[in-house]
Amino acid sequence: MIALLIFLQASLSVAVSGPYTSPEYLPLRVAEAEGYFTQEGLQVSLRTTRAEPGAAEALARGEADVAATSLEAALRHGAVGGRPPRLVFGLTAAPPVALLVSATHRETIKRFEDLVGKRVTVTSPGAPEHPLLWALLHRHQIRPTQLSVLSLGERGLVAALDAGEVHAGLLPDPWASRLVEDGKATILADFRRRDEAARWLGGPTVHAALFVRPDRPPKAADLTALARALLRAVRRVETAPSEELLGRLPGRVVGLKEDFVARLEGAREIYLPGGWVRHETLQLSLAQIRNRAPFPKGVSVPRRPADLLLLEGVRPE
Repeated sequence: MIALLIFLQASLSVAVSGPYTSPEYLPLRVAEAEGYFTQEGLQVSLRTTRAEPGAAEALARGEADVAATSLEAALRHGAVGGRPPRLVFGLTAAPPVALLVSATHRETIKRFEDLVGKRVTVTSPGAPEHPLLWALLHRHQIRPTQLSVLSLGERGLVAALDAGEVHAGLLPDPWASRLVEDGKATILADFRRRDEAARWLGGPTVHAALFVRPDRPPKAADLTALARALLRAVRRVETAPSEELLGRLPGRVVGLKEDFVARLEGAREIYLPGGWVRHETLQLSLAQIRNRAPFPKGVSVPRRPADLLLLEGVRPE
């Protein structure tokens, strides 16, 4: 009977953007650890890539059936024959980071416009918060040349904020929470909350999601089963006590216990309700990506956002 059950299960390979500890993709780790995929009749294998472009490239090369990555990476690196992949499940509205102001400069920086002429930091040029900063600049009609943008790495950024050597920086947890708790920084904008992300970015957006190839997507029934498992996992992430998840997840997903607890608490409000992505949400997100840099030559992004969506297993909430 067990052998027959395994035989009847559909098999899906998912390329997941690294690192293992990324809050954006935690529902996939929880669904695997809790057996939600198996309970939905799926055999799902998660393959972690070093960064978001790697997951999109694995999808394009046919090395994965599904890619869990950012919308920008999917469009820039996941196209097949010029056709971009299709979005099947929305995860987060924005990278789970906070824009922090050093305690040294909190009296002079009250608004985003106050950052003009100041030193603003990101962890690295390829980090998810880098395009987020560009979207914020465009939203507030500020040119990148009007401020000094530095990349210092996480620990370097933390030290610089602590010392007041930079004015502001975009940081994920656990660092964001710790600096605020220790009184070394204040929050100017918190993208760990989807409502705050919408306020700062001009409306609802989508950052991380699941994508499939445009030419050979998995069966509709398999995508529905995948969505059901992920919806259960998202609810678990949003509501489960941290100690329960600590006992279920593998060590490489948890990392240091205190770091995991901070990341989990910061991730409680980042996920898109029901995995649903509206047409206008996708349209705004596409416009922000275009504003930062043109799409690669040969990639044909459809004019109608609906053509990029394949929401077989989700419904609006």
